[in-house]
Amino acid sequence: MRETEQRYKSKLLHPKNITIIIMLLVLLAGLLTFALMRDTDTLLTHKQANALYTDNKIKKLIIDGDWIRIKTAQNRYKVYKDAINQTAFFERYPVEVKEDTRYIYDILTLLMLAFALWFFYRQIQQNRLQQLHYIRASSKADESTNTAPVRALTSEVTFKDVAGIKDVKEELEEIIEFLKEPQKYRDLGIRLPKGVLLVGPPGVGKTLISKAVAGEANVPFFYQSGASFVHIYVGMGAKRVSELFKKAKQHAPSIIFIDEIDAVGKSRGEFRNDEREATLNQLLTEMDGFEDSSGIIVIGATNKVEMLDEALLRAGRFDRRIHISLPDLEDRAKTLELYLKNKPNEVNIEEVAQMTVGFSSAALDTLTNEAAIHAMREKRRMIETSDFAAVKEKVLLGKRKIHSLNTKEREIQSIYQAAKAMVATWLGIEFDKIGIVNTQLQIQESEILSKSQLLSRIKVYLAGTLETRKRYNEQFTNAASDIAQAKELIAKVIQTYAMGENFTISHEEERALLESSTQELHTLLETLDEAITKTAEYLIEHENITLEACKDILREIF
Repeated sequence: MRETEQRYKSKLLHPKNITIIIMLLVLLAGLLTFALMRDTDTLLTHKQANALYTDNKIKKLIIDGDWIRIKTAQNRYKVYKDAINQTAFFERYPVEVKEDTRYIYDILTLLMLAFALWFFYRQIQQNRLQQLHYIRASSKADESTNTAPVRALTSEVTFKDVAGIKDVKEELEEIIEFLKEPQKYRDLGIRLPKGVLLVGPPGVGKTLISKAVAGEANVPFFYQSGASFVHIYVGMGAKRVSELFKKAKQHAPSIIFIDEIDAVGKSRGEFRNDEREATLNQLLTEMDGFEDSSGIIVIGATNKVEMLDEALLRAGRFDRRIHISLPDLEDRAKTLELYLKNKPNEVNIEEVAQMTVGFSSAALDTLTNEAAIHAMREKRRMIETSDFAAVKEKVLLGKRKIHSLNTKEREIQSIYQAAKAMVATWLGIEFDKIGIVNTQLQIQESEILSKSQLLSRIKVYLAGTLETRKRYNEQFTNAASDIAQAKELIAKVIQTYAMGENFTISHEEERALLESSTQELHTLLETLDEAITKTAEYLIEHENITLEACKDILREIF
């Protein structure tokens, strides 16, 4: 308490604060003086002045410019000099002529106000100079710390250290081959993508994958986070980007990895930030600048691809986009096997994989470590399956907020996703795969779509909701995203594409389109009932199903 009081007193007694207090007191005194010296005499009319004259109450008359001030025993008055008979008043009562000093008070008041304004202006200027000095000092400190020389790293991580990303490995193989033997590709005139964008939720191993690419290709690895480019001072981020690419060119072939690229690559214009836009423009310029066969590959990672600027995603920059989803059953088993490799254990990996639906690779790593700690607390030298069960809730309820499905939820989700997969297959909508964890149906995009194709997509989005409602006589929250997409697509069909009956735009047409799609979908789901059941069973076992597997199920039934 005493320390707080001392700090407060020291701040209060600061020379600058004392000066301000003195100036405020002087200004207050001036205002009080002005108030005391202002004219407070009561104004009289001609009749009231004559009444005082008649009653002989006047003691003295004072001539004050255009006014005659009347002094009685108790009060002071004033009357306009032309309103009375001056000769009669002056003959009866003593007269005093007052020197006109009003202008002196006016001048003093103006001078005091001018001095106060000058003083406060001077204080503002001093504060600005101090801030400028602080900014310059901070800028020098920023240059010496945050802009430390960009250094190439050597990655010892390979694909052996990353489990459960078979599809991703296949897509990155040719990039690794190019980094190993760039001349072979140059001789054939092959142009590989300048940039690869890894898209996926947090914890799926985007950074680890990029390190594995560098390790497999045995090339220098330059790591930067998107946030490291965003500085307070305009131009620092752009300078950092320029230095990064300059260094990468010197060590080519090499990999530049920008983690959380959305921190610097957000869409421009909506929330304007001059420093971030300058940095993004520099990044776009650098990616345009280096040659197609320079041997530099830029890998970006984000879990918010929808926030990225369109210029960053166009051809010639991040040409290739690789989606990394949460690991399915098989991937989780391989990941757990990798994490338990150097730990003494008697773990049923398949059982643990079954109980960890929705866990990312990072979450599985945490779970494995917590299980080992639990075994140690129990004074055992072997990790057992029971250790995973014992710490699962701790990891689920911890900081990571992992979403995991219980047995009943897995069953509901499998029915929901099976209906979507079967309807998409029946209606000829191409997709890669769909699963219990990976709920988004990755539909292949086309430039031109017919009304029939759009209506088929609407039915796919609604299929899961109608099927679970039919089987459980209940509605569930897992349908929120698909319903929103269905509504958005219906609105586009009527409003954006004008595919209504008479090119009209109305909510009635949207409602009618939704009702007709729902009725047709009810009939289709009845036809596909057995296929949906088999697909749901397949999902329960494997968690993911491909388009080809869906076609095989349909061939068996029909």
